[in-house]
Amino acid sequence: MWRALLLVALLGQAGLAPGLELTPEEAAGRRIYLEGVGSANGEISARVGAADTLVPARVMPCANCHGADGRGRPEGGVRPPDITWSRLTRPYGQSRANGRSHGPYDEGALARAVGEGRDPAGNRLDPAMPRFVMSLRDMASLTAYLKRLEDDRDPGVAETELRLGTLLPTRGPLADLGRTVEAVLRGAFERVNAAGGIHGRQLTLVVRDPGTDRRSTGQALQRLLEEDGVFALVAPLVPARDGALAARVAEAGVPLVGPLLPAAGETANPLVFNTLPGLREQLFALAGYASSDLGLERPEALVAYPRDADQRPLAEALALHLMDQGWAQVRLLGYDGGADTLNHAAKGVEGLFFLGQSEDFARLADQLRADLSPYLFAVSAQVAGAALRLPPRFSGRTFLAYPFMPGDWTAEGQAALLAIRRSQGLGNQHAALQVGAYCAAILLEEGLKRAGREASRKKLVSALEGLHGFQTGLTPALNFGPGQRTGLAGAHIVTVDLAGGGFRPLGRFIKVDRRM
Repeated sequence: MWRALLLVALLGQAGLAPGLELTPEEAAGRRIYLEGVGSANGEISARVGAADTLVPARVMPCANCHGADGRGRPEGGVRPPDITWSRLTRPYGQSRANGRSHGPYDEGALARAVGEGRDPAGNRLDPAMPRFVMSLRDMASLTAYLKRLEDDRDPGVAETELRLGTLLPTRGPLADLGRTVEAVLRGAFERVNAAGGIHGRQLTLVVRDPGTDRRSTGQALQRLLEEDGVFALVAPLVPARDGALAARVAEAGVPLVGPLLPAAGETANPLVFNTLPGLREQLFALAGYASSDLGLERPEALVAYPRDADQRPLAEALALHLMDQGWAQVRLLGYDGGADTLNHAAKGVEGLFFLGQSEDFARLADQLRADLSPYLFAVSAQVAGAALRLPPRFSGRTFLAYPFMPGDWTAEGQAALLAIRRSQGLGNQHAALQVGAYCAAILLEEGLKRAGREASRKKLVSALEGLHGFQTGLTPALNFGPGQRTGLAGAHIVTVDLAGGGFRPLGRFIKVDRRM
């Protein structure tokens, strides 16, 4: 039932055990390794180059070159070596590409390498390797942490398992929606696991019920983050949310892939990857269609939004966008049920853009006087349940935005979704939710593949950010990038045929500028 998607929000997850527990000494070593900061915020220096130029170690901490996992990554033509403790202490030592060899490291040899730039055989290390000046205490802390580095994975990652989670209603009026999303996610992950998993790990989905209000949702999220540990969040469906939840996800550093309908007033979050366009993109697509295809000459518009909700910032942004596109006047109406107020505000209006729930959409249309018949514009996810109950005079004058249409589906995409439906005993109920959940699952799958065996949240975010032209088989291609967290910006426009009791696509996908 599409109207319930108004309630779709952010957040959801479950995970493995919390991250690695470190002793105070190991925790101090971790900070040295990742940040170049010594005990009690003490200064650590690094000698660089033949001139032994002294710079603060925080400018070039170990992790900058060797990576958070210690396995090294190419940097400016240099390939830093793997410095995990199991690698350093191999009993047969190591042989280098330059022909040099040396025996295994121990604590003393490591200290000489870090401080003097020499390996256990006395050979000079690569000139690109800084020589660090630190106290014996800090060196001991760094060594202690390097011994644990291989075990210091992000929460939710085990040797043979990677846990993902979501918040889905299991009771109440939205339970059927929750069951549908869960079935699609489980079907998608079962397919991955049957093929061997991702980099040798099986994907496990854990579902938690968020309850029905903000307090219960916050508590469920807190348990997932603090008690269970999480790696990433996928396709949540929660009946209540507020900005604090999104802030909590950002604070915890947990990536979220595929919120099924991003909230109206949501601020940009670099950890949240939207597979489908949100309210903003779809409303702007409606504005683009209204401005270019209806032949209106400097029209006036009304943007109606629920007075007691958090959608005013989006209503204001839409009003500014309409004026930028040549609308002569745009008024805002925070509706509260008064017909007189509505009719006064709608005088002279040729386009009414609506934000809110299905019931309010139908009620406002009914309250408009017979001599007022503006074009109506709304996002299908919010109002499709009421669109066929509008007064007859709005037939052909009501336009809805859809993120995808059946025409976007490829044979491969259809077959994949059909296979999941069969395996999970699903019909075609809540088809839009199914598509949203499926797209989130395969986007996350692709990100995990590209993140590699040494998976981390940071690597996952980087992998997802690098996806361009990603084909879901059920939507137009998704494109992400630096600062670009919505894979699909725009919408299909559909008009409502009240006489025939159906919807008629208008034939093209309206793209919007992602910078707007």
